[in-house]
Amino acid sequence: MKALFLLSLLLRYLLVSQCLHQDAKPWVESARLDTGGLSRVSFPKGFVFGTAASAYQVEGMASKEGRGPSIWDVFVKKPGAIANNGTAEVTVDEYHRYKEDVDIMAKMNFDAYRFSISWSRIFPNGVGKVNWKGVDYYNRLIDYLLERGITPYANLYHYDLPEALEEKYKGFLSHRVVKDYADFADFCFKTYGDRVKNWMTFNEPRIVAALGYDNGQAPPGRCSKAFGNCTVGNSATEPYIVAHHLILAHAAAVRRYREKYQAKQKGRIGIILDFGWNEPLTRSKADQLAAQRARDFHVGWFLHPIVYGEYPKTMQNIVGTRLPKFTQKEIKMVKGSIDFVGINHYTSYYMYDPHRPKQAVTGYQMDWNVGYAYDRKGVPIGPRANSFWLYIVPWGIYKAVTYVKERYQNPTVILSENGMDDPGNITLREGLHDTTRVNFYRSYLTELKKAIDDGANVIGYFAWSLLDNFEWSLGYTSRFGLVYVDFRTLKRYPKMSAYWFRELLRR
Repeated sequence: MKALFLLSLLLRYLLVSQCLHQDAKPWVESARLDTGGLSRVSFPKGFVFGTAASAYQVEGMASKEGRGPSIWDVFVKKPGAIANNGTAEVTVDEYHRYKEDVDIMAKMNFDAYRFSISWSRIFPNGVGKVNWKGVDYYNRLIDYLLERGITPYANLYHYDLPEALEEKYKGFLSHRVVKDYADFADFCFKTYGDRVKNWMTFNEPRIVAALGYDNGQAPPGRCSKAFGNCTVGNSATEPYIVAHHLILAHAAAVRRYREKYQAKQKGRIGIILDFGWNEPLTRSKADQLAAQRARDFHVGWFLHPIVYGEYPKTMQNIVGTRLPKFTQKEIKMVKGSIDFVGINHYTSYYMYDPHRPKQAVTGYQMDWNVGYAYDRKGVPIGPRANSFWLYIVPWGIYKAVTYVKERYQNPTVILSENGMDDPGNITLREGLHDTTRVNFYRSYLTELKKAIDDGANVIGYFAWSLLDNFEWSLGYTSRFGLVYVDFRTLKRYPKMSAYWFRELLRR
C-alpha cells in the first residue's frame, strides 16, 4: 500500500510538472478556482471586464514598418535609465502576434481590450505624412477583436509623444501640441470610429508631467538639479505648464469628437487618471489635511478642472502664480469634457504632515508637503508586490472610487487599470502558479463591488495586464501579466490568474 501511495504521489507530481511546463489549463481546471463568490452577476448588467496594454509596451517593431521614434525610444538609450538596458524594439511582438493574444482574451471570457495607438506609428513626424502601414495595423487589430467578440477601447496617448515634436517645439511645454494632438485624435476618430465606440484621450497625464518634468525619471527627463539627474528643466514650473497643455489637448480632442463624430458614430470619450488612495496616518487634523493635499495634487490636478472648471483651491493657494490659469474660453472647453473617467488604481499609502519648513527650492512633489508612511504602529499597510511602490491594499480601491463619487459628482467610471507584479526572473513554474495575483484580484474586485453597491457609477474593469511585457524603467524585471511570456521565445503561457478570470467570467 505504501508503495502504491508513493507511486500515486510521484505520478501526481509528474502530471503537475508537465502542466506547468506545457499548458496550465488541466492543472488549473482541476483546482476549481475560488472566485470568492464573485461572478458576472455580482456586477451590474452590462458591466465590462477587459484587459489593458499600451502600444510601446507590447507592440515591438519600434523602428520598423514606417514608425517614427517616440520620446521613449530616445529615453531607453540613456545609460542606466532602464533596468538591464532593456528596450521595446521587440518586447512581446504583439504587432505580429495580435491574433494569438486576442484568442487568449476570448478564451478567458474577457469582453474588451484597452489598447493604445502609437502616435508616431500613424504620424512618424507627429504631423503631416501618414504611415499607412501603421494605420493598417490598427485596422487589423480592431477588426480581429470584433471578429472574436472583444470590444475595442482605444487610448490615444500612453506616454509616447513623437520625438519629432519634442525636437520641434519641446513637446508638451509648448501650446502648439494642443492642435497637433487634436489633429492626430481627429484622424483616429475618422479612421477607426466606425468600429471603436470607446475612446480615451490620455493615460495618466499626471505621470507624464511628474516623472517627465519634476524628477526626470521618464522622458523627456527634465527637472531641477535638486530633484533628479537632469541637465535641463525647472521642477517648480514645468510640470504645471505641461499638465495645463495636457488638459487643453484632451479638451480640444473631445470637442473635435463631439462636434464632428459622436452623433453619427454614437461612441463615448474620456480620460484615464492614476489614483492611488491617500489615507491619513493618524486622526490628527494635520495628517487629514496632508492626505487631502495629496489627493488634490494627485487626481484633483486633472479631474477638478474637468468637473469644476478650475484647479483645486489647495493647489491655487500653494502653487500661486506658478500655476497657469484657464481663460474663460478654455474653461468652457475643459469643463464637462468627459463622458466617463478612467481610474487606474493599484495601491494606497499613509500620508502625514512632515512639519517641514518652507523649502528654498521647490517642485511639484515638494509642493504637496506630505510624508509617506507604509506602516502604522509597526503594522504594514499591506504586503509589497515586486515593484517598490506597489503595496497590496484592497480597501484602498473602495476608498478611491468612493472619493471620486462623492467629490466629483459621481461620474461614470471605468476602473481602467488594476494589477500587481512578480519579479521578472521567476521561472515558468513559479510564474504560472500566481496565487498572490489571484488573491489580489479577488480581494480588489470584492472591494470594488462594495463601492458599486454603495452607489459608485462604475461600468467596467480592466486588469493590467494581459501579458508580461516591457515595464518602462523596470524593463523586463517586472511581470504584471495574466499570461507568462518567455522573453526569449515569446511563447505565451496563461497563468492561474487568467484561468481564475475565465471562471469568474463564465456566462
